[in-house]
Amino acid sequence: MAQKTGWAIGVDLGGTKIEVARVNTEGRLEQRILIKTDVKGGPSAVMSEIVTAARELRKTAATPPEAIGVAVAGQIDEERGIVRFAPNLGWHEVPLATTLSSVLEVPVILMNDVRAATWGEWLHGAGKDYDDLICVFAGTGIGGGVVSGGQMLTGCTNTAGEIGHMTIDLDGPPCTCRNTGCLEALAGGWAIARTAKAAIKQEPAAGAYLLSLADGELDHVTAKLVGQAMQEGDPLALRLMNDAARALTAGAVSLVNAFNPCRLILGGGVIEGVPELADKIREGVMSSALTTAINRLEIVRAELRHDAGVIGMAAFALRNGAERKRRTAA
Repeated sequence: MAQKTGWAIGVDLGGTKIEVARVNTEGRLEQRILIKTDVKGGPSAVMSEIVTAARELRKTAATPPEAIGVAVAGQIDEERGIVRFAPNLGWHEVPLATTLSSVLEVPVILMNDVRAATWGEWLHGAGKDYDDLICVFAGTGIGGGVVSGGQMLTGCTNTAGEIGHMTIDLDGPPCTCRNTGCLEALAGGWAIARTAKAAIKQEPAAGAYLLSLADGELDHVTAKLVGQAMQEGDPLALRLMNDAARALTAGAVSLVNAFNPCRLILGGGVIEGVPELADKIREGVMSSALTTAINRLEIVRAELRHDAGVIGMAAFALRNGAERKRRTAA
C-alpha cells in the first residue's frame, strides 16, 4: 500500500505566542515556526502573521497543505469558523476561518485549544488506539476533552470539556466563571498562585522561602515557583500542592465515575512542572472511584506536551478534509 504523503498546517494561537507547524499524516511535526502574538495589533495583525508563516511552510513542501487547523483559547463557533470570544486576545466575533481561507485558498478549521490538544493525544499521543478516554489539562486554567465510543463529545452548544468548572467545594473560593469552588479555582495555575500569595501574607515565616524564589516580590509568585519550592522540600509549597492534588483527584474521580474511560490522560503545565501530581492523582482515583469504573482504567501522563495543540489541529484538519472530499464525491 502506498504511503500517504499529505500534510496539514496546525496553528496554536495563544495570548503570548503563535505556533504554526507542518504536520504529516502520521502526526509527525516536520517544521515549526514560533511567533510572538501581536495582541495590540488586533485580529488583522495576528492573521497576517499566520498567513506569512503558512506561506513559509508551503515553500519547503512538495505539495500544498490539504487544510489548516487553528486552535484558539476561547469560545469557538466551529461551524461558522468564528472566534466568539477569546479573552487572552480580546477578540469578539472574529471570522478567523473564513478570512484565512480566502487569503490562503485552503480550507481552515477552528477549534478550542484544549479540545484540539485532546485530539492530538487521542490520535497520535497517549490515547492512540483507545476509543474511551478523558484528557485533563491543568495549566493556567483547567480544561479537557472526553472521547466516548470513538466519538469526541462536543455537547449541544459545542462547550463540552469545560471540566475546570465542575464544582468541587460548595464553600470554595470564587472562580472566573462567576461560580465558587470550581476545580480550576482550586487547582488551576492562577488559583495556586492566588492561594500561595494569600498564605505568604498570613504566614510570613512559612512563606519566606517561596517569596525568596520570587525575588521578594509577592506579585511574582506563580504556580511554577510553588512547584519548584515543593520539589526543593519547602513545607508551605508541599501543603499547597497537596491541596491542589486533592482537588484534581476529586475532579478525576467524578469524571471516571461518570464516563468510565479506559484511559485518563493528565497533562498541562501544572502536571508537567510537578510530575509527582500524576502519581498522587492516580493513587487517589484508584482508592476512591467506583470499583467497576477502574477495573480497566489506566492513568497516564500526556505524551505530546506543548505540541498537542498543533498536532491535534492538523490531524483533525486532515480528517475533516478527507470527510469533506468523500461527501463531495458522493
